[in-house]
Amino acid sequence: MEFEGKLSDYAEVVMGQSPSGENVSAQIVGPPLLNGPTEFGPSHPRPVQWTRDPKKFAKSGNILFCVRGSTTGRMNWADQTYAIGRGLAAIRGKNGFDIRFIRGVIETGLPDLLALATGSTFPNVGRDDLLAIPAPMISLEGSIAIGSVLKAISDRIDHNRALAANLEAIARRLFKSWFVDFDPVRAKAAGEKPPGLADDIAALFPDRLVDSELGEIPEGWVYQPITRIASVLSGGTPKRSVIEYWDGDIPWYSVVDSPTDGNMFVVRTSEYITQLGLEKSAAKLLPAGVTILSARGTVGKLALTCCPMTINQSCYAIKGDLGDYFTYFTIAQSIEWLKQNVHGAVFDTITKATLDGMTVVTPSEKAIQAFEIVVKPLMVRIESSVRERLALSSIRDLLLPRLISGKLRVEDAEPIIEETLA
Repeated sequence: MEFEGKLSDYAEVVMGQSPSGENVSAQIVGPPLLNGPTEFGPSHPRPVQWTRDPKKFAKSGNILFCVRGSTTGRMNWADQTYAIGRGLAAIRGKNGFDIRFIRGVIETGLPDLLALATGSTFPNVGRDDLLAIPAPMISLEGSIAIGSVLKAISDRIDHNRALAANLEAIARRLFKSWFVDFDPVRAKAAGEKPPGLADDIAALFPDRLVDSELGEIPEGWVYQPITRIASVLSGGTPKRSVIEYWDGDIPWYSVVDSPTDGNMFVVRTSEYITQLGLEKSAAKLLPAGVTILSARGTVGKLALTCCPMTINQSCYAIKGDLGDYFTYFTIAQSIEWLKQNVHGAVFDTITKATLDGMTVVTPSEKAIQAFEIVVKPLMVRIESSVRERLALSSIRDLLLPRLISGKLRVEDAEPIIEETLA
């Protein structure tokens, strides 16, 4: 794509500079410090450090751009003033040019930028590299018009993500109330009606707690290994050298496909295999409703399948015997225990023996069925929001280069977006 201008026509770049270590703290003293994508969220960062000696700043509304290492090119939005270390650059508009348009220019030129990035092991980009990104010659009004379209899509994606995260939080709180804190049982034990529960659901809970080797639990419920109420399956990888095994239509999940906030369902994967690849490898076709747990290297990432798919050997598939959602939230509730009980000298590894040692409270089957029924509308809405978000991201990726290049007018893009959301 040939352009006559450069990013420098529309933007300024501030390269980060790290403060000295003695001036960095986990205490909130001075502005928050960002060093790289470790603190990045879906849209905005989540700082974990602060500094008394800031050197360079990103201002609210700036683009935070990773300039070093294997994560070069990752971006976030600054939602406040941040001190930035040398792993980041802050990119801001000048002369009123729209920042969303500027980010679109960067995203359009990013593949070529990464291909030309310097560095013997990992790519690194400098200020001049960023400012030299090709850009179209466009008016201030034109940049604002394009920015408004991109902002409308991004805002819808962010709203969608927040809604899904809130719905998942509601489901988690309900699970914790019923099966961890035993609130309905405690209320009945006190002679009270469990708040918010219909009589038929309240009747499914015991009215007293009894002692067990791991503390008080509802009468009739038991502590037992998760593997007694769920099947654990490992995955596999077809031979990379056999092209007939790859680029099929069967999703193949690895840890890179782990959902982000508000994304508990995995809808699609970065790689796909063929039926032949499935048959000639240790991979197994999993049904919808299976919990996937990353078990090697980056451990403890969870996902819930909403369509048939396979997994690689660094993950486990856990299919509950009593309820898909109950199984997912049971494992989510114990995820920190799993992380603390990993094995392996080189890579952290969750083994099947680890899972055998994960003891959970098992309620009555009817109580689990009630939970499945109550949370299902929330889960359906979350899955729908994930699919809508992916559709919006896809249409944005399709429209972006055409808008930036001028091949698609803003007024022609809007009906395409509305059709996608219909």
